[in-house]
Amino acid sequence: MKSLSSWLLVMFMFMFWVFRVVVAFQAQYERDFGGFIAFNFTIEVILLFVVILCMILVLRRQLLGGILYMVAYGYYFGGYILNNALPMVLEGEALPMSILQNTMVAAVALVIAICVLFDLIVARVRRRDPKDKKTDWFFQNEQYDRKYDERADRNQYRNY
Repeated sequence: MKSLSSWLLVMFMFMFWVFRVVVAFQAQYERDFGGFIAFNFTIEVILLFVVILCMILVLRRQLLGGILYMVAYGYYFGGYILNNALPMVLEGEALPMSILQNTMVAAVALVIAICVLFDLIVARVRRRDPKDKKTDWFFQNEQYDRKYDERADRNQYRNY
């Protein structure tokens, strides 16, 4: 992982994972964490372990990790948005604060998942075609290398 964006995305993944661990821990004792709830406790716990695997795969730059992360979060958080927030918005009703708060968390989760997948796809393209026009003229120029070698062969220093 050479780019700053990749490191930042993994840090965001980890911070969001820690947040969801706290929410799941609070849900185990049937309390909410500042209004944040676990939508389905069983799936939440399974998802926490799947995300650990996904973080390892994303750190190793495997596209499978990004796809699995996107599918898991899309199923869990996207399903919450489709089932709870979208019908109220389409009917023109005002969203209660608890649903609005959890919808924003679900939206953040989906944005992180989309960004991780996009970053892995872009990294794959960069790795496959590592052309850089700014430096290739210097490092891949055989004529320059020959001239440099010829100058190095002729010792132009005189010993008096």
